Amino acid sequence: MPLKKSLRLLKLSLLNISMFKMNKLIIPLIIVIAAITRLIPHPPNFTPIIAMGLFGGTYIQNRALALLIPIGAMFLSDYFLGLHSTIYWVYSSLLLVVILGIILINRVNIKNCMAAALSGSFLFFVVTNFGVWFTSGYYPKNLEGLIACYTLALPFFGNTLISSVIYTAIMFGGYEILKRTLFQFAPESIQK
Repeated sequence: MPLKKSLRLLKLSLLNISMFKMNKLIIPLIIVIAAITRLIPHPPNFTPIIAMGLFGGTYIQNRALALLIPIGAMFLSDYFLGLHSTIYWVYSSLLLVVILGIILINRVNIKNCMAAALSGSFLFFVVTNFGVWFTSGYYPKNLEGLIACYTLALPFFGNTLISSVIYTAIMFGGYEILKRTLFQFAPESIQK
């Protein structure tokens, strides 16, 4: 009984928060939770990075915060995982993905979200692997070295694609369901 009563009180409390205030809390929280999932063991490149950038760009109205919150969440998880030499390339690609998310504003549907997830994955692959080729000593600094770098990165690209689609579906779908559910049960005065 106490749990049921607590859940009811929580639901009523959430309903008393305007959608605007709710978004200021829930959207960054979703991004931070996604970043924290990077700390859980996972296959290589199976992370929510692309989805975080798209989600932040799409739903955070303040453009500066749309860029800063996903980068901040990434930095926080990278702090625990370890900083690396390609961090600038990873963060640059994430900023480009946030811009893709900004383009998605008012166009959120399954087709557009999946196209953005695939495009973001490709952008991430191209930028970060160029960074690996450019900054590491693993590959010769010529066309053959660049091709070798991209070729050896292809197995990781599959995980990036799959995780981007899955995490994008979870983050966007979950948020839209939550938004509609809370809006449906909100008193009329809160809906305006």
